[in-house]
This record gives sequence, C-alpha cells and structure tokens, in this order.
Amino acid sequence: MKPTLKIGTRESELAVWQATQVQTLLKEAGFSSELIYIKSEGDINTVTPLYELGVQGIFTKTLDAALLNNKIDIAVHSMKDVPTQLAKGIKQAAVLKRASYKDILVYNGELLVVSDEIGFFNGQWLMVNEKNKHSPFIIATSSIRRKAQWLHRYPHHSFENLRGNINTRIKKLNQSKWNGAIFAGAGLERINIRPANSIDLNWMLPAPAQGAIMIVCREDDSVSFNACNIFNDTDTALCTKLERDFLRALLGGCSTPISALAEVKDDTIIFKGNICSVDGKEKIEIEKESLIKDCEQFGISAANEILKDTKAQKIIHSIRNEKN
Repeated sequence: MKPTLKIGTRESELAVWQATQVQTLLKEAGFSSELIYIKSEGDINTVTPLYELGVQGIFTKTLDAALLNNKIDIAVHSMKDVPTQLAKGIKQAAVLKRASYKDILVYNGELLVVSDEIGFFNGQWLMVNEKNKHSPFIIATSSIRRKAQWLHRYPHHSFENLRGNINTRIKKLNQSKWNGAIFAGAGLERINIRPANSIDLNWMLPAPAQGAIMIVCREDDSVSFNACNIFNDTDTALCTKLERDFLRALLGGCSTPISALAEVKDDTIIFKGNICSVDGKEKIEIEKESLIKDCEQFGISAANEILKDTKAQKIIHSIRNEKN
C-alpha cells in the first residue's frame, strides 16, 4: 500500500494553488496526500524590502526545516524563490511545466496616460517620450531586479516598497496613488486575478526560474522522489537549471539585479541574461544559442563571459559591499 504523502506549503492563495496542483498530479499517479500549512519568515515580515532582509531562501527555509524534521515529505515552491544551492539533505524531485515567465505592470489610471509615459502603444514598446523625462511617475515593487531594470529604462521614475501576498499587493495598489506595480504574470494568472489594467513587460528579463514550480524532498526518500519525478518536465528543468547556474556563477542570491531566460526551440537552447547596477545606470547583457546536447554548462559559460566585462565586476563588487 502506497503511503500518504505530506505536502508542505505556505499559506498564501498562490502557494496553496501550487501545492494543490501537485496533489492532483499525485492522485492521478495513484498517491494519496495531504497539505501541511507552514508560515515562512517572508510571510511574517511583510514590511521590510526583500533585498534589505539579506536572507537567501526567506520563503523556503522554514519548509526545508519541516522537511528535514520529517514533518512533511515534499515541499512545493515557486522556483524563483529557491536558493541556487539547496539545503544539505534536500534534493529536487521535479519541476513542473513552466507557465508565463513574464513580469507585468498593473497600472492605475487611464491607459492612454500610462502608455504615453512608458512608451507603450498598440502592443508595441517604443522609446520614452522626451517630454516625460521629469514626470513624477511612481512604481511599486520589492524586487531589486525589477527596480534596476525599470530604472535603466526610466531613470526619472521613483519607487515604493510593496510586500505581501499577491492579493494584498493588488489591494495596496488599488488603494494607493501609485501609477503602477510590477508582478510576476504567472502568479496572477494561476489564481485568476490578473486585472484588465495590466501590460506584459516584454522588454524585462525575468528572475531565473520565474514561472516554474519546484518540488523538493529529502535525499534519502526514494518513495517521494519517484512519486514526483513522474511529472518532471524535462524542458523546464533544463532551462531553469541553466538560468540558476547563471545566477549562482555571478552572485548566488535571488534578491539581486540578475535576470535570465533560457528557452527551447526545436533542438536549440536560446539563452538571455543580464546584470544591472542597483540604480539601473549600468546593464550588461548576453545572448547565446547552443544545441541542447552541448548546453550542460551553458549558464556558467554565459556568466563567465559577462564577468570578463569590468563593468559587471564593479556591479558585483558594489552589491557584495551593500550586503556586508
């Protein structure tokens, strides 16, 4: 008789949605399971900007502890929140097929006004209108990566910190005088709350592994591993590995202005990555292609190419100094 697997999840609506998807997949594979709700440090402190907390795995380490203490059998995470180096004793069991990797802008006010400010017309991103270069446009986010990329494109805009689960952040935006806030599109779409007043930020590279869901288990738990590995999506697992390799080789933390996206096109991997200075003034980019059979070290080699740029080295040095 197969055991009932205990699935650890955070309590937010999105986290529960993700865990429920895994529960459904397990049921289809003939495994019974139950959800175990665990509050993370990132859920408790919803005021301090994530980059100021200076903690890797702020949304995952409480679940890691529960896993290692045998309180749960598997944990379900938004993969972009997971440190590139898993905790000792824990391994990746599966990565689900990726949803949208895109960041989106949810805006307040009239679309025509917003479009004129950010240069978005008829679904196309254009250059910023010169007359708007001193406007008091305010964007909300807690992500240093999103802030840096936005400032690179719109250096005249200002920012407000925005923390909390997705529902809380949408509510705060609606009650604010901000011009907009940036969200991961997949999160809003998964729980069907993406508002009509939103725009895909096609020019913004995502966080490594954004839009993907990771399942982890204990290293010595072959039952849980085998149960989950059945629905591992090999393309998503490969792409997110390359993106996370790129992140780890450059700096290692998820609260950094580093972005990456790998996509499979037939038998080819297309990889894009960048690193920005925190103020957005500097951005170093890379784009590479490789046959899938030759791409095992692709993320690391892309990072090494970026590191040859002295500007990239200065950015990394300044970020490390800020964290110390």
